[in-house]
Amino acid sequence: MKKKLIRITTVPLSLSGLLQGQLKFMSNYFDIIAVSSRGEDNALNMVSEYESVPTLPIEMTRKITPFKDLYAVWQLYKLFKKEKPFIVHSHTPKAGTLSMLAAKLARVPHRLHTIAGLPLVEAKGAKRHLLNFVEKITYKCATKIYPNSFGLVDIILENNFTNKGKLKVIANGSSNGIDTSYFDPKLFTDHDKLLKMKSTFGLQNDDFVFVYVGRLVSDKGINELLLAFNKINNENNKVKLLLVGTYENELDPLLPQSMEIIKNNKNIVSVGWVDDVRPYFMISNVLVFPSYREGFPNVVMQSGAMELPSIVTNINGCNEIIDDKKHGIIIPTKSHEAIYKAMDYVLNNKKEAIEMGMQSRANIVLKFERRRVWEALLAEYNDLD
Repeated sequence: MKKKLIRITTVPLSLSGLLQGQLKFMSNYFDIIAVSSRGEDNALNMVSEYESVPTLPIEMTRKITPFKDLYAVWQLYKLFKKEKPFIVHSHTPKAGTLSMLAAKLARVPHRLHTIAGLPLVEAKGAKRHLLNFVEKITYKCATKIYPNSFGLVDIILENNFTNKGKLKVIANGSSNGIDTSYFDPKLFTDHDKLLKMKSTFGLQNDDFVFVYVGRLVSDKGINELLLAFNKINNENNKVKLLLVGTYENELDPLLPQSMEIIKNNKNIVSVGWVDDVRPYFMISNVLVFPSYREGFPNVVMQSGAMELPSIVTNINGCNEIIDDKKHGIIIPTKSHEAIYKAMDYVLNNKKEAIEMGMQSRANIVLKFERRRVWEALLAEYNDLD
């Protein structure tokens, strides 16, 4: 008889996106239930269909909502008492706090939480103190904490959130690895189709295209990226910037100056949300990912698997995927001048940039292939008494 495993995230997108395929794989070895908020358009049901596991909706918010949070803890507690899982494994901050607390109260033997970035790193004042307190509760209630990068281990220990014995990085990092058979440039050999796609966005064949993929928010370094691109574009009108992602104006808006740059610079193309980012990597030359904080960024692994070099900031996750001048360029955070210099370097060293992209794919295949991460996590589960 299979042991019961309950996997929990705050929103269904994390189950379907961040953990894609992992639940289906684990269902071969465990009796799995996936728990999350219902999501828009009943997104949780789509997770059930894709992963072939049962799902249960428990509403959780990404914001601080004490009364809703307490109600969610009560619902999770009742679920755990009824199902009696061997393991509860949570991802995302809010789901982690609520489910680890509920699992502790319900006496679940193995309470596991994956850390994929720490939003509190950029918080200040009273908000930082509150987030620190909540983080410590999560770690206290968990029996094991899995930071998804080695740099996160250092940050957790520096902040005294828990002791070293409770921490473990699975495989080489990442929550789910990367499917290198899907993110493979060999799947995109129709050059006429790519040229047509370029022309759709007003890109000329001899343009040098920088691409950013992710949420268009201040925390991702977009304000600095736009200043840097404006500067390099003033010197070279054959460069373009593709912005692939959506704004989050309520949670983390860009500066008004940045919105003006996007509006007025015709060499910046904002395409919004896309379901398949691979073609956008294929029509680009370099990924620019100047984030302030990360766990283990999927975008950097995806672009690397598609043979793009990356300009990334010197933060955990990014500096564990990219070796400077081997797979891309590592720069300081919050510096538009550093982004500009890195852009200028790859523009003037195009052959080297292509070689870095090829080396990057080889590195991703070797260290971060998805199956490797799944099997390492399965081994971790099987070691639990």
